[in-house]
Formats: sequence, C-alpha cells, structure tokens
Amino acid sequence: MSYLRKVACLSALALLAWHTAAGPAQERSEEQYSRLREAMVSRQVRSRGVRDPAVIKAMLEVPRHLFVPAALMPEAYEDYPLPVGEGQTISQPYIVALMTQSLGLKPDDRVLEVGTGSGYQAAVLGRIVKEVYSIEINADLAAQASQRLRGLGFGNVHVKTGDGFFGWPEKAPFDGVIVTCAAPEVPRPLFEQLAEGRRLVIPLGPPRSVQELTVITKKRGRPHVEKVLDVRFVPMTGEAEKVRKR
Repeated sequence: MSYLRKVACLSALALLAWHTAAGPAQERSEEQYSRLREAMVSRQVRSRGVRDPAVIKAMLEVPRHLFVPAALMPEAYEDYPLPVGEGQTISQPYIVALMTQSLGLKPDDRVLEVGTGSGYQAAVLGRIVKEVYSIEINADLAAQASQRLRGLGFGNVHVKTGDGFFGWPEKAPFDGVIVTCAAPEVPRPLFEQLAEGRRLVIPLGPPRSVQELTVITKKRGRPHVEKVLDVRFVPMTGEAEKVRKR
C-alpha cells in the first residue's frame, strides 16, 4: 500500500478509534487536509523564515491530523500546540519546523529525539533522515506512537520507553539530537552522544515558565551555544526532575 493510501485509511480509522470519547470529530477528506497542510506551511512556516526544502517537504507530507486526538483533528493545522494525552502536547507547527531546520540535517543522518509524545516530530524527522531513535518516558504514549508510526509506514523511526535524559547510548553517536521537553540544563549524556560538528536542539529553562530554545554545536568536543527564541515546553521528567531540585 502506498504512503498516501495508508494516510487516507488511517484518517478514517482515527475518526472512529482514537479518543472518540472526547467528542465527535469534524470529518474532512484527505484532499481537504492536504490543503490545510499547504496553508499551514505557507502561513506559519515559510512566512517565518523556515526555508530548508527537506523540512518544507516533510511538513507538507506528514498528516499532522493523525497525530492528535480525534476530537482535535479539525484543529490540527492551527497555529498553536495541542494536548495529546498524559499531560503532553504536540508542538506548534512552526516550532516543529524551526527545531528541525536548526539541526542542519542530511539524508544519511541518524537522529535522537527525546520526548516522542504522539510521534509527529519523529515522523517529520523520519521523512528527512535515514534513521530516527525516539525515547518516550510514558509507556502508553510510546506504545501508541510506535503503532501509529508503523501504520503510516515509518519503518525508519524506532521508539522505546525510557528516560531520555540518558539518551540511547548503544545507538550513538548521533548526527543530531532534538529534545521536545524543557530541561534546566543540557543532559550530559545527550551531549556526549552527539557526533563531532553536529547540533543538539533543546529548550532550556524552568518548568511552567518561559524557556530559551537553544542550539548547541559540538566543536572539538566542546559546546558552542546559540540562543534562538523564547518558547514554552512541558518539562522533562525523570532524572531531569532530580536535577531541578538540587
């Protein structure tokens, strides 16, 4: 089955199967969702300076509406984050595109993601690079995201349950590391697992407050830091909580 046909089939199933208890979803055709994606990319992504052709292509292709609860599908392409359950969110489309572009990715790259959530960011990465390794601390979210990604044909995205603070050492080094939750500081294991000359993108700052989206490049084993813009992300849990309390 082609990728587009899988999208269409899952779109119909999602209307019936995912979080239907939250209320009825407004049914739209795949053609309508495609037009919404095009508008999203034009108004929210390109207009704000994201120009990487691979990122633009991925944002146009990945069906964001299949990564939110069924009741929220009509809002999937709006200019704001949405809840996906278990206290987690799917980031604003522009932030997903900006963080992805900031990694400076190449087709043969291998990327580590911390914070799978519903799997949308991993899917965008999966349309750009060779392999994506994504870690989610919540076992239910990890299982749901893994099933969703497999159903959409993302065989190059690997999801596991675990504390992303420690990374995925057996798969390191990575050509990029992206953290989709806020941490008080850069987890040392993540920087150590980053390949020389490559980038780590992470929101740094206190929980439930404004953080700074930060790009860290590894040069001769040392971090070179660039602050990009103010953001708000849910906090990293697990070991990162212990670090915050020290």
